Amino acid sequence: MAQSSAAPVDDPAAFARGISRRTQSDIYRAGISGTRPRVPVDAGALEAAARRALSAEAFAYIAGGAGAERTVAANRAAFGRWQVWPRPLRDVSSRDLSIDFLGTRRPTPLLLAPLGVMELAHADADLAVARAAASLGVPYTISNQASVPMEEVTDAAPAASRMFQLYWSASDELNASLLRRAEASGCEAIVVTLDTHLLGWRTRDLDLAYLPFTRAMGIAQYTGDPVFQQLVRERARAAAAAPADPPAPAVRVTPKAVAAGVRIARRGSALTGSRSVRDNLRSPLPRAAVETFLEVFSTPALTWGDLAKAREWTSLPIILKGIVHPDDALRALDAGVDGIWVSNHGGRQIDQSVPTLEVLPAIAERVAGRVPLVFDSGVRQGSDAFIALALGATAVAIGRPYAYGLAVAGEAGVREAVRNLLAELDITLGLSGHMSIAELGPDALRPA
Repeated sequence: MAQSSAAPVDDPAAFARGISRRTQSDIYRAGISGTRPRVPVDAGALEAAARRALSAEAFAYIAGGAGAERTVAANRAAFGRWQVWPRPLRDVSSRDLSIDFLGTRRPTPLLLAPLGVMELAHADADLAVARAAASLGVPYTISNQASVPMEEVTDAAPAASRMFQLYWSASDELNASLLRRAEASGCEAIVVTLDTHLLGWRTRDLDLAYLPFTRAMGIAQYTGDPVFQQLVRERARAAAAAPADPPAPAVRVTPKAVAAGVRIARRGSALTGSRSVRDNLRSPLPRAAVETFLEVFSTPALTWGDLAKAREWTSLPIILKGIVHPDDALRALDAGVDGIWVSNHGGRQIDQSVPTLEVLPAIAERVAGRVPLVFDSGVRQGSDAFIALALGATAVAIGRPYAYGLAVAGEAGVREAVRNLLAELDITLGLSGHMSIAELGPDALRPA
């Protein structure tokens, strides 16, 4: 069966106007000749297609959540407690999806959330995501755990809107260096993720004994950073001068272990200066990079008082990601942040955590429009985004749906997955009797 592909657009703002009519028309016209969408339109079918396309380890890492994954389920169930309340006989022939965000008018209210290790989904990884986002005028949040350095992402989509996510490292020098690079790369804001100061209890990954970072995947922001490179060299010198006491347990030599070693060596060129796998296998630096990353990745000692340092490191707007309590939203305002991102990390950190949609209205009431509110966790379709926007979100971030699109069809898959979500949002807006995102409020909804 032939497959269609959503093509890049020259004018994202114009494309967003009437996106639902155009999307449906394109799909149905192509269907006359037997051509179907490259990625499934239905959210459940899209996830199932990604599962078939990915290795068991890759799918578990992308789709999985913490513990029994009750937070993942609760995020989705929270949307079911609201109903869109249609108001007919209103002129909705011209609809406007645009919003104001960080001082700029954006063609749509969507953002792409930061997702790490996208090389698990597709070889083009973050480059494909950045190009797809740029083609739709959707800002992309570059992950701290990207598979490609931020500078290369910028080169792939130089005119795109982008932000940078910071996982607060145990090294302040490294944090400062990452933010300097983000500013030099044209990022519009820094998104400080607060809820991953400890790695969540992710049962799917644990059952498979699989963490991509131990294989040097998803650490390209680090290995390309001069401060991190210096930390790696210092670690390697120290290990050579004083071997560990007691020594680390030996890794059993198996085909998988050999493959992992070769993979680490291939990713060591930024540290060794050599593209030779043989040279990098002989160098202690690639393995030292993995060990250094695992040591400095995050700090459980991070407190509110530390946030002031970020203002010294960058002049960019700062958004705090991982706020789920109204009191913390107020404290963020007191700290002078430029935005609040309501998120529980898609259910990946705490099992049985508060679903983000349940707390969004209370946070929106406390914030009262003083700073923009970004919302994520559980968004799978356009009607979900509609509900979040009606409950007070300024912008809605999506994660897993675009990763699934990437897994199924690369850059075109990301574009189609995001386009489909936008088209359904536009249809929901019009069928509910609204002409613009600005018109949405709690009266657009009814408790189920």
